[in-house]
Amino acid sequence: MLVACVAPATAQVTPAAGYVPPDDTPAIKVGAVIFTDYTVQQKPKIKDADGNDVTSSAFNVGRAYINVTGNISHNIAFRITPDITRASGTADTSLNGSYTFRLKYAYAQFNLDDYLNPGRTGSWVRLGMQQTPWVDFMESVYRYRFQGTIFEEREGFLSSSDVGASFHYSLPGNYGEIHTGFYNGETYSRPEVNDQKGYMIRGTVRPLRMHPVLRGLRLTGFYDKDAYVKNADRTRGIVGLTFEHKYLNASFDYLAATDQASATKPPPASTAVDAHGYSFWVIPKAPNGWEGLFRYDHLEPNTSASGTRKRVIGGVAYWFPHQGTVNTALLFDIDEATFDHFVVPQPTQRRFALHALVTF
Repeated sequence: MLVACVAPATAQVTPAAGYVPPDDTPAIKVGAVIFTDYTVQQKPKIKDADGNDVTSSAFNVGRAYINVTGNISHNIAFRITPDITRASGTADTSLNGSYTFRLKYAYAQFNLDDYLNPGRTGSWVRLGMQQTPWVDFMESVYRYRFQGTIFEEREGFLSSSDVGASFHYSLPGNYGEIHTGFYNGETYSRPEVNDQKGYMIRGTVRPLRMHPVLRGLRLTGFYDKDAYVKNADRTRGIVGLTFEHKYLNASFDYLAATDQASATKPPPASTAVDAHGYSFWVIPKAPNGWEGLFRYDHLEPNTSASGTRKRVIGGVAYWFPHQGTVNTALLFDIDEATFDHFVVPQPTQRRFALHALVTF
């Protein structure tokens, strides 16, 4: 005999939570980034066409990105970014010295959060011309690329973009992240010329993620293993400490690099050159949009020979009030580079500049 069990009329049953499917509607966005400045080079003087000693000055456009980003679905995204450069040595001589566009980023991104990070974001695979692990991370903290590139890029050891395949994984609990990939190693501005590929990996940890102040402290290690040709190393290792707070951003990083142009040619091409250097900067921030900038770079380009390059940057900036991802800033700065104890003496370089940033 079957007996039906009926719940009392007064019982309340909580309905099951409804499932909200991810939004797979294709979308596309267009944005822009503009760096422009007026720069006066106080030292060294230059000579004009008549041979007069003059102080160089110029209005410049340093960057003009057009960002096209979008989603095919919640799992597939893309980015296309052309940027300007000064043309030189072109077949059409009328373009020499003109601003022309070239490709800076162009990649497809396959999001892996559904499989690796349920309920979280930040895990993906990218294919194409894309940001490199160290420069992209450091610039997210530094924010002053519109004044000039970070230490390792400015000294020619790394590039902000290269062509390759990379993987990014966000650690659980906001403890950090890993970004690694294989790249051509020739940067975005040059084609691949041989069979050698660069392997890059960056690991970042946030040791005190629950501390009200020190949660902004992150320790990062980076390694780049590449080669100019077979058995001719091009390696870079970096350790860095960064700190982010609403009133202060700061960083210190140390670089060790090795470059060997050839494995078979006679010296100096086959001689490995070791370089060491470090950079630190601080950015005090006021609630009303004013910020300061102080940065010091120190490089020994060849530890087996005399010569040290030093750079000091000091400035004051104002970041205009904004909404969303729009940013507008003005920066006045002094940038001085000195060259000590080189066999061939080099003059001090000193520049005063007013920089402007617009991004949306």
